[in-house]
Amino acid sequence: MYLIVGLGNPEEEYSNTRHNMGFDVINKLAKKYNINITKNKFKGLYGTGIIENQKVILLKPQTYMNLSGDSIIEVMNYFNIDISELIVIYDDMDIEKGTMKIRKNGGPGSHNGMKSVIENIQTTNFNRIRIGIGRPEKNYDKINYVIGKISKEEKDILECGIDKAAEAIPEIIKIGIDRAMNKFN
Repeated sequence: MYLIVGLGNPEEEYSNTRHNMGFDVINKLAKKYNINITKNKFKGLYGTGIIENQKVILLKPQTYMNLSGDSIIEVMNYFNIDISELIVIYDDMDIEKGTMKIRKNGGPGSHNGMKSVIENIQTTNFNRIRIGIGRPEKNYDKINYVIGKISKEEKDILECGIDKAAEAIPEIIKIGIDRAMNKFN
């Protein structure tokens, strides 16, 4: 069983922000595979379904970004999810807008949500998809950049990365992380 997690902040207030790219991918997958993300447990919203003949859990932690790992570890423990079947999707300022990168491991960089995930699951060796949001202009506050509302024009660019990530998830499940990295990176 795969646990596919999108990092973000509660959507009422934080929808249409760069920091919610992970939630946007989860929403796209939920729609495509007819998975209702309505269960409220484990400090998150989740739903179960099937992608590429594999049972999956789609999770949107509701802890706010900086405590995302609290929700993930609860789901992993409850459903006995192996670390090899965890996929975390999140925004990354070090990647160009409209692109995405798949990785099997690595540190959190400056991403507080990923710091929380690593702290809770006690490893950096897990699958992740980083969605590029680009860097703010000089002297622009990074926090306001990631949680600030985005324009329609920028949303269209960012949507390319969201779409690519939503395409990559079933491929990771079907052909494995290494082959998916070769195909999408």
